Amino acid sequence: MLRDAVRHAVDLALARKVLQTEAAAILALIDRLDERFERAVQLLLDCRGRVIVTGMGKSGIICRKIAATLTSTGTPALFLHPAEAIHGDLGVLQADDVIVALSYSGETEELLRLLETIKRLGVAMIAITGDDRSTLAHAADVWLDCRVSEEACPLNLVPTASTTAALALGDALAMCLLVAKGFRQEDFANLHPGGKIGKRLMRAEQLMHGGEQAPIVTTTAAMADVIYEMNRKGLGMTCVVENDRLVGIITDGDLRRHMTRGRNILDQSAADVMTRGPITVRTDTLAAEALHILEQRKITSVVVADNEQRVLGVLHLHDLWHTEMI
Repeated sequence: MLRDAVRHAVDLALARKVLQTEAAAILALIDRLDERFERAVQLLLDCRGRVIVTGMGKSGIICRKIAATLTSTGTPALFLHPAEAIHGDLGVLQADDVIVALSYSGETEELLRLLETIKRLGVAMIAITGDDRSTLAHAADVWLDCRVSEEACPLNLVPTASTTAALALGDALAMCLLVAKGFRQEDFANLHPGGKIGKRLMRAEQLMHGGEQAPIVTTTAAMADVIYEMNRKGLGMTCVVENDRLVGIITDGDLRRHMTRGRNILDQSAADVMTRGPITVRTDTLAAEALHILEQRKITSVVVADNEQRVLGVLHLHDLWHTEMI
């Protein structure tokens, strides 16, 4: 038992050391950001083709992540395996592309064998290395420094802090590029239709009960017809329109309040019972934003309407819960 406790303590100490080393590697990058980084972002911003990210081994894994982040934020990017490139895949490379090459040493043989083609095509290249004197750094249009003082590996051999630093630098490039392009939540939603993020960024028009599913009555409708419409559509409310324009809503709460006032609710019309000036959202309102409105107002549904106050649908709280945002 004592030996197990000691081993556990040693493992925790090592884990903390790994995290401290990798955190320090990222923090050290901050003061190195200068005009070279600005030039790299500008190269990517001016790219009329695709961003081709390339690297071998563990650097290649980091390259895949950088390419995926760029693609998901509006910059077409793909990963090119250097070894496959020299056996035919170089055909994907076009003159209007930009290469981002990652090699900590800057001397990775497979990458260096691509330089002749890159230069012949006139493709701009950003090199991320830990050595400004390396072949790759000298061949690049822009060199970005990702050197680390030590790896997090106890043997100082396994790429750990260096790959973490390179990944963070790639994220910094992608985020600056995102802002420079004016990339918005709506753009992100278009590129992420699936998964939890995609569901949070779905629009009201994708979730609402529209057409025949939307509960709608006129101001002159008898309350018996109003209650029938509410029960039939099953949303606990109905929109009230006049001349095809939204003027109010009636909810289960409205029915209860009017029933306690002594008058027979069935003798009244929709106009007598409705709440005027209901809250509305547009078809392009994001699911996350609609949920915030419902929670802030403490209501269970909101009408989706156009600029002319024509009812397009109804968005219910349960529709947003089903997006797994909560």
